[in-house]
Amino acid sequence: MVKQKVLDSIAIIKIDRPKQLNALSQKVLDCLESNFEDVINNEKVKVIIFTGSGEKAFIAGADILEMYNMSPVEAKNYAIKGQKLTQKIENSPKPIIGAINGFALGGGCEFAMACHIRYASVNALFGQPEVSLGLIAGFGGTQRLRRLVGKGIATELLLTGKLIDSKEALRIGLVNGIVKSSNLIFLAGQVSVDKEGNLVGENDITAQVTQIYQNIADALDSANAKFENIVQFSTYIVGADNIPAFLEKRNSIVTDIYPASDFPPSTLLVVAGLADPGYLAEVTAIAALP
Repeated sequence: MVKQKVLDSIAIIKIDRPKQLNALSQKVLDCLESNFEDVINNEKVKVIIFTGSGEKAFIAGADILEMYNMSPVEAKNYAIKGQKLTQKIENSPKPIIGAINGFALGGGCEFAMACHIRYASVNALFGQPEVSLGLIAGFGGTQRLRRLVGKGIATELLLTGKLIDSKEALRIGLVNGIVKSSNLIFLAGQVSVDKEGNLVGENDITAQVTQIYQNIADALDSANAKFENIVQFSTYIVGADNIPAFLEKRNSIVTDIYPASDFPPSTLLVVAGLADPGYLAEVTAIAALP
């Protein structure tokens, strides 16, 4: 599921599920955790490149079929696992460069944002489409996107779920550059070398990473507190059909609208059918941003 290769002092970590567009199952998250732990602690490794197998996808998102069968508590734990891993990536004392080949959607976009530097292929596509499933970006998208592109653009992307191509991602500052897919890993390796031909080491990045991301843990805790509830509400109210519709490749329908008395006041707008539960969760998470 995950391959690791060390070339001189550069490690390459690659998700290898091309048929599933490198979707993030729980097993993939576990494999990524162990691989990143391994290379971060490897004294020979100075720079890490993170990518996906094939040209179609970096990471197309969470494994939706697996998520569909999770209870609200299991979904929350899945989100926490993804959050901890993205925090490990962005807090790494060694530079982690995202080589983004193809789809970087949902959790894929969130993992890309956790990398210190991001280079995209010409065909890369970015987005946080969770709202269309009645869900919230669970791996820190509500926090990192705002820090990278500004609150206004982040709010638009999170609440509309629209996808953007690599050119637009570069324009808004989501990626550092665009290259041909065949040159992606090569360029990422070149970026890890300074003007004198020396590898960028952990001493160059540790202090800066600490300053850039010092407040994100608290922000993630705030957003995560809402994740279990929104998954539960999405299961029982207006968004109930969104995930099955996605899996079956059809338009979603409203299956049931439960009496308002069954839910706390904070969900009455959703029960009344005035907004999607994922939309309200995104609004709440964004409003809590510093």
